[in-house]
Amino acid sequence: MAWGTLVEPRLFALRRYTLPVLRAGSLPVRVLQLSDIHMVPGQRAKAEWIRSLAALEPDLVVNTGDNLSHLEAVPAALAAMGPLLERPGVFVMGSNDYHAPVLKNPARYLTTNHAEIVGRRIALPTDELRSGMTERGWVDLDNARTSITVGAERLDLVGVDDPHIHRDDYAAVSAPADPTATTTIGVTHAPYRRVLDAMTGDGARLVIAGHTHGGQLCVPGYGALVTNCDLDRRRAKGVSRWWPGAGRAGSGPDDAAWLHVSAGLGASRFAPVRFACRPEATLMTLVPEGLDR
Repeated sequence: MAWGTLVEPRLFALRRYTLPVLRAGSLPVRVLQLSDIHMVPGQRAKAEWIRSLAALEPDLVVNTGDNLSHLEAVPAALAAMGPLLERPGVFVMGSNDYHAPVLKNPARYLTTNHAEIVGRRIALPTDELRSGMTERGWVDLDNARTSITVGAERLDLVGVDDPHIHRDDYAAVSAPADPTATTTIGVTHAPYRRVLDAMTGDGARLVIAGHTHGGQLCVPGYGALVTNCDLDRRRAKGVSRWWPGAGRAGSGPDDAAWLHVSAGLGASRFAPVRFACRPEATLMTLVPEGLDR
C-alpha cells in the first residue's frame, strides 16, 4: 500500500510515440499532452516536473482537462504550466475543472455506475482557470474548432466540453475534415465512444483524450480494471486505432484513425493512489501517413 500511495504517484513518466497522421510531404510536428493534473496547493514535485517539460520545446501543447483537485489550486496549476503557456496550446475542460472532488467510496469506480455526482459538489473557480490559459494564448476547444499553423503545417483541431458530465455538443462544431489541412485532431477529456465515433467519422486522423487515469489501479499482466467511461479496458491508456463503431466488435479499416488516451499526472486528493500505472505526460511526434511508427 505504501508503494501505491507514497512512491508510484510521484514516479512521473514521459511517454513518447510517433504517429503517422499528417498529409504526405509534411514536416514532423511535436505535440505534448498534459492531462488530469488534479493539482493541490503544495504539490511541488509535480509542479516542477510539469515545468521541466518546457525543455522539450513542443510545437503544440494539448491539455485534456481535470487540472484541479482543490478550491485554491488555480494559481498552483497555472504556475506549474507557466513555461508551457508560452508555447502554442489548446485545452478542454474536465469535470474536475468545474466541481471540487468529494469524499466517496472508491469501490464505486469498480461498478458500472460511472456518473459524476455533480449535485453534491462545490463549484471550482473555472473562469479563473480558463482566463489564466486563454490570456496566455491557449485556445479554448470546449465545443469549438480552431486552426493552428506550426511552421508551414496547418493543424485543424476540434474539441468538446467534458462528455462525462454531458457538456459535450459535437453536433454544434461537426464538419468534414478539410483535405487541405496537414491533419485534423480531435480533443476530448473523457473518451466516450459517441465522441470518438463522431470525430473520426468526420475525418479526424488523431483523437487525444484523458480522464481514465489509465485505470489508476491496474493488475500486472491484466491491465486496467475500469476506464470510468464506456471505453474498453484495453484502450485505457496509450495508443490504439479507432474508427466509427470500434467500441463494438470487429477489426477496423487499414486507414483507421489513431487514438491516444493519457493515464494523466494525478488523481483526486481523496484517492491519491496508483498501482502499476505511473503518472505521465506524452510527447507525440506526428509524421506523414505511410511512414513506419
